[in-house]
Amino acid sequence: MRRSIIDIHILQNVPPSNINRDDTGTPKSAYYGGERRARVSSQAWKRATREQFKQLLPPEELGVRTKRVVEVLAEHIVKRDATVADNAVKLAEEVLTAATGSTLETPKRKTKEGDQGSDTLPESKYLMFLSRRQLDALADIAIGSSGGGDPATLKAELKDKKNKAQARAAVDSRHSVDIALFGRMVADAAGLNVEAAAQVAHALSVHRSEVESDYYTAVDDQSGDSESGAGMIGTVDFNSATLYRYAAVDVNELHRNLGSGLAPEQPPSTPATKALTSFLEAFITSLPTGKINTFAHHTLPSVVIVKLRDRWPLNFVGAFETPIPKTSAGGFLRESCDRLAAHITEMEQAYGLDSDPTWVFRVGEETKGLADLGSTLTLETLLQQVGSAVSERLESGA
Repeated sequence: MRRSIIDIHILQNVPPSNINRDDTGTPKSAYYGGERRARVSSQAWKRATREQFKQLLPPEELGVRTKRVVEVLAEHIVKRDATVADNAVKLAEEVLTAATGSTLETPKRKTKEGDQGSDTLPESKYLMFLSRRQLDALADIAIGSSGGGDPATLKAELKDKKNKAQARAAVDSRHSVDIALFGRMVADAAGLNVEAAAQVAHALSVHRSEVESDYYTAVDDQSGDSESGAGMIGTVDFNSATLYRYAAVDVNELHRNLGSGLAPEQPPSTPATKALTSFLEAFITSLPTGKINTFAHHTLPSVVIVKLRDRWPLNFVGAFETPIPKTSAGGFLRESCDRLAAHITEMEQAYGLDSDPTWVFRVGEETKGLADLGSTLTLETLLQQVGSAVSERLESGA
């Protein structure tokens, strides 16, 4: 079977904002081509994409990543059988330990008074990523093997190799869309790891970018006429950028992670195709929300280019290794589009990739330099056509 890889290239203008800050509160940046650029980390954009999934997919197709996995599983247990509520936490502990091999401990945190306090519920030592279907499967095992909710009975049952294997299988199948795309690492059981099907690059500005500071004051509403001073002062760092964003999805890996789906009447490619188009829409329309109430930086991409590869993914950030210069007319988008179009054409011709299917979504006269790369479509049509092409590849086994 030849590989099927989806490349996504985006140009997006972001106004003054601080959507992804470092430990000092300053917008993240990086040197590229010897020049300081605005940067948004891949972690920040993955998080924004996962948040956007909530608008596109039902909860049962998504996962939960948390240290408070005992609390979450206990809630699933109680929802399925309220009669075992008194022992739900202990049941959750037993079945999670058997399924993942993880050590669960009650953390101690400092209280407001500075004393070492303790939470009532145990937690995992690291963020554990489980799909809601996996949590339901574990809840069923906890209820069904506990003899009416007895933790000691459940613990004894899970010492049996067959039962323990069943618990382990419950967390190693029926992965959610976000686990299949972004992967999962279980530190205590490498066999439960899930290889990520999606790769996301750090977004970089196509031009040099400097950090500016906004000095602000806030007036105390209760100040009298004779009190002219500000109630609070401070500074907020920000920058603005035309960002080049890139991501790649290994469709074959996504298909392996998700399997053929739950409904026998559906084509086997349905879960992977649905996950891919959901990722496309979520990645395109998402935006990290750092300082969103301060800057209201709600923008959408001006350009989206999607390519279907069968050999390797290809990032076109090299088009901007020399930063886009300032012009007398202002703006970076027009020159960015022209530069990107030329770079893509040259690279693909040189490497023999110029026959790969391409879809182009673009907005505005400034983006016309990309018109010759492929069919210009609406976003809805682009999603439909990419989904159909991927489904056809998977179904044909090509």
